[in-house]
Amino acid sequence: MHFTPQELWAATGTPVRIVLATMMLMAIWCLYVAIERTLALRKAKKQSRQLAEAVSGPLSESNAAEALAICQREEFSVAYLGHMLVAGLNEFASRGDKYGIEAAERALDRVSITETQSLRKGMNMLATTGATAPFVGLVGTIFGIINAFQMMGEAGGGDLGAISSGIAEALITTAIGISVAILGVWLFNYFNGKIDEITNDMAVSVQEFLDWCEKQVIPPFDSTK
Repeated sequence: MHFTPQELWAATGTPVRIVLATMMLMAIWCLYVAIERTLALRKAKKQSRQLAEAVSGPLSESNAAEALAICQREEFSVAYLGHMLVAGLNEFASRGDKYGIEAAERALDRVSITETQSLRKGMNMLATTGATAPFVGLVGTIFGIINAFQMMGEAGGGDLGAISSGIAEALITTAIGISVAILGVWLFNYFNGKIDEITNDMAVSVQEFLDWCEKQVIPPFDSTK
């Protein structure tokens, strides 16, 4: 028997086909998450960098109103930096003292949590695939072995040719399960690294904004006194 994909599929039982279909769906969903996250993270990071350049001038001139207006532009709608600055500037504008800074810091913390959750969209699916795909493949392996023993019983002996298709489907489901798991783990680790980079940028941005708020409250140092 030549183990072509068509012949192997024809020799598999319904349980193994369900397992194979499940693993294929898991792999497709992982690829979808990878494409969606790649585009979303790239766009958010690009807009945030452009926004940082756009607001640097108004903030250096202590023009919070202009900076806030820039952050609210449609072109920066997915910039995580914009969401944070809007929250922080609104709080600080309502009370420009140390209490306003504390309120701005709490607002930034809340937005940071929300933005991190948004950035991690789909990561649970990648983690679940990496953790469970080998076991899903093992289920198919068990059914493949059962199928091989049934073929052996029907053939009335242990002829390798009679059970080869059952053994093949058992090994194939194992291989596919491991391959899908590797895909899920690799993608999960890759995007975790990208998200960590962004969260670090967010943490630095929070500290820079709070430093800016402090400078608005504390009068400049007069070296002549």
